[in-house]
Amino acid sequence: MFRRTPPAALAAALTASALALSGCGGVATSSTTTPLVHRGTVRIAESSETPSFDPYSAFGASQARYAYDSLVNLAPDGALVTGLASSWHATATEAAFTLRPGITCSDGTALTASAVARSLTYAGDPDKQLAGALTVLPNVPFTASADDGTGTVSVRAATPFPFLTRTIGLLPIVCPAGLGRPRALERSSQGTGPYVLTRYTPGGPYEFTVRDDYAWGPAGATASEPGLPEHIEISVVPQASTAANLLITGAIDIAHVSGPDRARLTGRGLATTDVATVIGLTFFNQRDGRVLADRALRRALVSALDRQGLANVAVGGTGSPATDFGAEGAVCHTDLADANLPARNATEALRAAGWTRTAGGPLTKDGQPLRLRLITSPDLGPTLASVAELMAREWTALGAEVDLVSESLPALVNAMYETADFDVVVGSTPGFALPTGFIPFFSGPSQGLNFAGVDNPEYDTLVAQALRKTGTTGCGTWNRAAAALLRSADALPIAEGRSSVYGYRTTFTTTFGGQLVPTSIRLHQ
Repeated sequence: MFRRTPPAALAAALTASALALSGCGGVATSSTTTPLVHRGTVRIAESSETPSFDPYSAFGASQARYAYDSLVNLAPDGALVTGLASSWHATATEAAFTLRPGITCSDGTALTASAVARSLTYAGDPDKQLAGALTVLPNVPFTASADDGTGTVSVRAATPFPFLTRTIGLLPIVCPAGLGRPRALERSSQGTGPYVLTRYTPGGPYEFTVRDDYAWGPAGATASEPGLPEHIEISVVPQASTAANLLITGAIDIAHVSGPDRARLTGRGLATTDVATVIGLTFFNQRDGRVLADRALRRALVSALDRQGLANVAVGGTGSPATDFGAEGAVCHTDLADANLPARNATEALRAAGWTRTAGGPLTKDGQPLRLRLITSPDLGPTLASVAELMAREWTALGAEVDLVSESLPALVNAMYETADFDVVVGSTPGFALPTGFIPFFSGPSQGLNFAGVDNPEYDTLVAQALRKTGTTGCGTWNRAAAALLRSADALPIAEGRSSVYGYRTTFTTTFGGQLVPTSIRLHQ
């Protein structure tokens, strides 16, 4: 049984990419050849402030990688490498992790298997509803136990879940001192990570300081590596254009930049790693009484869309239509769209579905015109309103009456989850790196995350089969499940997108979603 996602996690899923759990990243390429700086300061720009650094909160989870370790880590190619655990194994219902010896918390206490099990149990407690933790953990109940003699942490899931190592294994582990005083985690850190939070200023900047004794990072990375910065300083820079300007002038060292400002950063010798994204995800309201509960009508409307044109609008130039619900590099990602999206002539498909149109008149069925309420919000992306406008024009040309509405984000969320007053919504994709992340959006009661009332028995059957397979062995089944959604026109991903992480006099590696690997950062003169 999947947990009901708490409001904070829901808001995060709607407005931005969910935490990157797995998938491919990249190594920053750069023309930087200057010598390394010993124990310098690297200045990083983030687009929003961090009001709480609790790694299990909705806000602190994104910065947890600096001060907290996980049992396993991700390499840039998406493979699992060592972290707190030196070895591990898993089935669809059980996982076991053997800790490395000699790991200490930032307060100097030794990390035990019991402490790790306690952290897992605390983070997964359904009564606590810890939004940041729930975006990482498997969305099935689990129990954790420990054997301090062997240094083994064991996890048992209540129902099959294929990615235990890529969820449980990637949760930031909080040391006992932090679990004992959870409110203190908002402004301080209690982990085993390579850095310690040493300065907090409301609205930023925030500062982390390296731990000289750190020696258990990804694949055995240590804090003694030449060029590893002594301090990480994070400033809040909301505008991409401002971040680009600061990179060019050297006022900051690392920033994530998307949109047209990327063009200004080309050819300036900056370290660069690209981040794959999916721009836009269109849902069709299939609840009882809504016109798009008719599968044939949904398929006809999708077949009428110029997917290349929509992609061009979505990226603000020459775009590529999305091939899957997840971005390139996500686990089980493949090219599904072309082979499975409806491709029949839209006019013929509408006629076969019972919709007719007299010359210059509206499309009607049983005397009723086809009316669609199409909603989006500029708060979810600067190009989504234009994507919705193009959709509206194409459906209007078929004879539909389209009410195109641009809402504030709160109004959009209210329409999706409270009033259900929409037929089509063009939103941002949650961007999950695991196919399991999409399940509650495409199945289950419409009172939960399945706001569009998707009811696809083929998808449900295939998901049930895929959940019983371990890791990527179920990718074929997961892809067949996603294909069933596309064939039924249950949802439509719009475009492949790219953003980039840039470095001035720095080099680094990233994992899926552009997440920096702290132990990989190097500062150059």
